[in-house]
Amino acid sequence: MSRTIWRDVAAFTAATVTVILASIGTPFDAASWGVLACAVAFLAAHFGYARRHIEEQSARSTLIIALLYAAVIAVGCAFNPSFAILQAFVYPAIWFAAFDTRTAIIGNVAVAVAVVIGSVVFYPPPQGLVIGLGVALLSFGFSLALGLWITRIAEFGNERARLLAELQATQGELAALHRDAGVSSERERLAREIHDTIAQSLTGLVMLAERAERELAVDDAGRAVETVTIIESMAREALTEARSLVAAMAPVRVDSTLSDALTRLGERFERETGVRVTTTVSVTPLDRELEVVLLRCTQEALANVRKHARASAASVVISQLDAVTTLTVTDNGVGYVDGGSQTGFGISGMRERVAIVGGDVELTGSDPGGTVLTVSIPSRERMAT
Repeated sequence: MSRTIWRDVAAFTAATVTVILASIGTPFDAASWGVLACAVAFLAAHFGYARRHIEEQSARSTLIIALLYAAVIAVGCAFNPSFAILQAFVYPAIWFAAFDTRTAIIGNVAVAVAVVIGSVVFYPPPQGLVIGLGVALLSFGFSLALGLWITRIAEFGNERARLLAELQATQGELAALHRDAGVSSERERLAREIHDTIAQSLTGLVMLAERAERELAVDDAGRAVETVTIIESMAREALTEARSLVAAMAPVRVDSTLSDALTRLGERFERETGVRVTTTVSVTPLDRELEVVLLRCTQEALANVRKHARASAASVVISQLDAVTTLTVTDNGVGYVDGGSQTGFGISGMRERVAIVGGDVELTGSDPGGTVLTVSIPSRERMAT
């Protein structure tokens, strides 16, 4: 709407300036009345037809607009050659209304011919033809160069907009595929964890229960009591494994700070296991994705401490050095056995999660005992270089 208003203001201003310049230094005679009538006709053509159809950008409406403007300019220039000043508005209007470059050039040619016709009528031959051709060719050449340049810029902008839309659509598809792959990978990891821990423990419990049933059937109470004791021990282990799995999958809020989230995680772990946990975070603010990765890695590391380490204390330290964020989880448990814990699904899942953000995972032993898990993640800037 604002473009239409400004275009109307430009048309009225162009007509007014044309009348004023055509009247300067000349008596107000019949030719002046003719110029004024042509200016009114130009405004009538603009407000009566052009302003309502200029944005249709169809070949038919563009040619009609060009012919209306050309007719007015031809008659106006016949009364006073200064009426050709109106070209300053007419040429850009035709380019704006044009359906395509070919239609715009045809409209421009019509206006240039109109200037020549008006000049031939006003000046005696051959002066009129020379002056008309000079003015028309100069104006037409400038309009053609400027119009083609602006058209090229518009085409380039449209092409960039199209490519940007395609890129955004592709990014959306990749993000969806990434989410689906992450969900699928997490489900697969969870299924393997359940199969290798809880499912196997339950299978063992079923077999032991059947054995106890057979022992009771033959009145072997001593062995039955021993079997029930084993069942109780296996059930406790299965319960511990289930709690570890739940703890590793439990959501951790990151709506405050990374330090607060890790502190809550350590306190909850200490309440559930009795293992003392200390947390230290000395990093600049990270983006949410990296914080989630660090939290999940900490959860998995503490779950491994619960399942394997038989530790009494653990520490969680997150630090930054040379644009690399490092998570270090240390415990004072039974220690790391090369080739053992690294093959677990928890560690492999952690490696996959960290690899997505360009980091790596290292698992080593510590002196005099215990295990050290180190997760290193480079910053976005370093990955870009």
